Amino acid sequence: MTDKLRIALVQMHVEAGDPEANFGRLEEKLEEAVRGKEKPGLIMLPEMWNTGYALEQINALADADGKRTKEFISAFSRKHGVQLIAGSIAEQRQSGVYNTIYVFNEQGNVEADYSKIHLFRLMDEEKHLQAGDKIGRLKVSGADAGMMICYDIRFPELSRKLALEGAKLLFVPAQWPNPRLHHWRTLLMARAIENQMFVIACNRCGTSGESSFFGHSLVIDPWGEIIAEAGEEETILRAEIDLSIVDAVRAKIPVFEDRRPSLY
Repeated sequence: MTDKLRIALVQMHVEAGDPEANFGRLEEKLEEAVRGKEKPGLIMLPEMWNTGYALEQINALADADGKRTKEFISAFSRKHGVQLIAGSIAEQRQSGVYNTIYVFNEQGNVEADYSKIHLFRLMDEEKHLQAGDKIGRLKVSGADAGMMICYDIRFPELSRKLALEGAKLLFVPAQWPNPRLHHWRTLLMARAIENQMFVIACNRCGTSGESSFFGHSLVIDPWGEIIAEAGEEETILRAEIDLSIVDAVRAKIPVFEDRRPSLY
């Protein structure tokens, strides 16, 4: 296992209902992310970057079995030797449209996936999308990690389950809108503190219809301290994290050993 990990979060605008524009924009942003002398070992994208929240058209717009996304991201990961958490996409399956993360390893192979299990009623997700039925797990630099999508962070049971199963990092792609910046930052910091894990969250920015998105992608350490935070504009947020800190924090304040699940 490698303790030090360089990461890059692609905070970008997403054109609702225009996959062509979004694939083109993402290609530019990914090339920007790998430029420079310190190439990241892992890149992460925001939620539903291929279609945005064009839910009324989602059946026509969604990527059939994720085929286009898989071909595009696989080729990029393989070319640059980088692990890529491909945010999430609107993915068309026989049973409906899902909000799905695909994770690609350095060889360009899909090594994990997760479909959002909590659908956000305020944006009518439950009317247009199908909920996933499994928890998101992956490996990063040899360490166990978990995945959640946007609204999922309001359900602390999910991140706690991942932590109890050994996750040291939590990855959260999102389209989290104004005016709930305070909720976004507070919930993510809480998930980091209570589970003594790194939380790495990539939010979109820009405007879609009547909704505006504030960005503020975050990298938070197991103490709840913010290592890196983006502003409201398109950017590549870069950070280096030390995975060995997780064990040190968990040894110093032994939350997991002191749990009393028989009472709750």
